[in-house]
Amino acid sequence: MDKTFLFIGAVMGGVSVALGAFGAHGLRARLTPDMLAIFETGVRYHMYHALALLLVAAVMPRLDGRAIVVAGWSFLTGIVIFSGSLYALAMTGVTTLGAITPIGGVAFLLGWAALAVAAF
Repeated sequence: MDKTFLFIGAVMGGVSVALGAFGAHGLRARLTPDMLAIFETGVRYHMYHALALLLVAAVMPRLDGRAIVVAGWSFLTGIVIFSGSLYALAMTGVTTLGAITPIGGVAFLLGWAALAVAAF
């Protein structure tokens, strides 16, 4: 399972860099400053949690239990829902997409809580 999270974390990190470059170079002239800031927030949290997935992969061999697995899948879920909804909101301007963003935030919080539990 540690290789799975290492792979996912590496891919998510790469995707985050690509989306960040796309936002900086391809969207700056197309989005309002407010929408660009929303997109950049999605990229920032995407990268933070790609790194968290790498952390999960690194510590997984030393930690037993289900909590570390929950942490990894929660971080991935958070990236998809939190960052994904912000990307969609920024690109489409459909503000109702922001209603699902907090679900991704809760997934991030669950991931960090599960990581803390796994440490004990």
